[in-house]
Amino acid sequence: MSTDQTQNLTDGMHIIVDALKKNGIDTIYGVVGIPVTDMARHAQAEGIRYIGFRHEQSAGNAAAISGYLTQKPGICLTVSAPGFLNGMVALANATTNGFPMIQISGSSDRAIIDLQQGDYEELDQMNTAKPFVKASYRVNKPEDLGIALARAIRASVSGRPGGVYLDLTTEVLAAVMDKDEADKTIFTVEDPAPRQLPAPESVDKALKLLAAAKRPLIILGKGAAYAQADESIRQFIETTGIPYLPMSMAKGLLPDDHPQSAAAARSHALSNADVVVLMGARLNWLLDHGKGKHWSTETQFIQLDIEPTEIDSNRPIAAPIVGDIYSSIEALLAGLKSTPVKSPNDWMAGIDDIKKVNSEKMAAKLNTDTSPLNYFNALRAIRDVLVDHKDVYVVNEGANTLDNGRNIIDMYKPRQRLDCGTWGVMGIGMGYAVGAAVTSGKPVVAIEGDSAFGFSGMEIETICRYKLPVTILIFNNGGIYRGDGVNLHGDSDPCPTVFMKGARYDKMIEAFGGIGYNATTPDEIQQALKAGLTSGQPTLINVVIDPAVGTESGHIGNLNPKSVVKN
Repeated sequence: MSTDQTQNLTDGMHIIVDALKKNGIDTIYGVVGIPVTDMARHAQAEGIRYIGFRHEQSAGNAAAISGYLTQKPGICLTVSAPGFLNGMVALANATTNGFPMIQISGSSDRAIIDLQQGDYEELDQMNTAKPFVKASYRVNKPEDLGIALARAIRASVSGRPGGVYLDLTTEVLAAVMDKDEADKTIFTVEDPAPRQLPAPESVDKALKLLAAAKRPLIILGKGAAYAQADESIRQFIETTGIPYLPMSMAKGLLPDDHPQSAAAARSHALSNADVVVLMGARLNWLLDHGKGKHWSTETQFIQLDIEPTEIDSNRPIAAPIVGDIYSSIEALLAGLKSTPVKSPNDWMAGIDDIKKVNSEKMAAKLNTDTSPLNYFNALRAIRDVLVDHKDVYVVNEGANTLDNGRNIIDMYKPRQRLDCGTWGVMGIGMGYAVGAAVTSGKPVVAIEGDSAFGFSGMEIETICRYKLPVTILIFNNGGIYRGDGVNLHGDSDPCPTVFMKGARYDKMIEAFGGIGYNATTPDEIQQALKAGLTSGQPTLINVVIDPAVGTESGHIGNLNPKSVVKN
């Protein structure tokens, strides 16, 4: 073929990159290999930033949290079969959490796979993905790449956001077509997440129910945080005077020191509220399904959610408001003119009394010095530094590290606390830290249990390679939950929950050019954390915690089955 004939040709790899650019995608997170390596090179050549990871699950987590922060689908690129499956863990987690994400994976020869003749990394990836995502598409022709990406974008961000899988076969990546004709097949998706307005009668019913309430309560979920309706939510809460409880990733929608926060009196507020507004929050296991000792059987619910099937999922919803959170809050605010709502003063006063008592109890724990450190005084040291760094993104995972961290580390701005979310999974830490740092350009502090860190710890090389402003604090008590377990058989193997004693995680980051600290006192934690934040360099602080502190399964030990056999 002559030079003139090839000058106006393109291929599938270039077409999909052009389509991504056309839709404002500026970053890809992934792990390259057969058959997607050249696609990543082409993306980088076209100005799309490529962040290469050591494991696909972490790349997927970075893409997912980017989607949460931007309302645009984060893109994860993986190889076929095993790489695809690694990424699927993060993609399924994104779907469960309502984060927009698209996983693009290369796949092997369809003809061989369909006859199960044993191709390289043979797997029917499109159908494997279907149970875990909002949509799953396969592209077989290069002229369909543009429309496939458009469908994936729309599926990922419309309605309740979630994960979408896009399967690109080896053949389609290599397929050749005329460049001018290819350009005609790609386009910018228009209004991919259209507003869904609530029914006026549902808004009116909710406001009348609230107006008659003696003890109203608002629960803010991460759906409310995702909506970026921050000022309208604040205005509604402050105008009505209703106390609120933030779910963990909704912390910061209003600052944690806001006078209407009932977080320090959570149990009292839940068990005594007569009308509860679920604002982008689901009545799932994180809220005991609205049942049990923390809830009154007489409580009536108002629920704001974009997904109609979420209504009545665990308790009857007296006033469902189905629509996007932004539009629903605007409608509620407008309705206050004709149906004013004002929370009774004695309800907030009673909450304040409980808050004062509980805050004093917590202060006693936080201000008790111990050697070795425990979770409370170590987290107090971190809290007292972060109060002067309110732009920092906080990533938090673990069992006790997560449970105590969410109660102790105050947040002041929306969408800056990133944690295990709806599934409660471990391993999101380093992926979320990279995604938040790349997306925001701001410092990230990751507060990790030593067990949780182990799931994605190799990504500290990624953090160092890209010189990201991430400071990691590992709460090292030498085990899962705690490090003092005993092998009941009596041999030399460690207990199932015990790790290597005296592990020095700080030495790991030094191997990649980062800065490591070993901290055994609150002062050492604070000095190291301040240094990490000031330098903006990849930093890891090994926080030595007493192996004997920590509760089995953290705050959800009730989910553990109880054996009738005593060991």
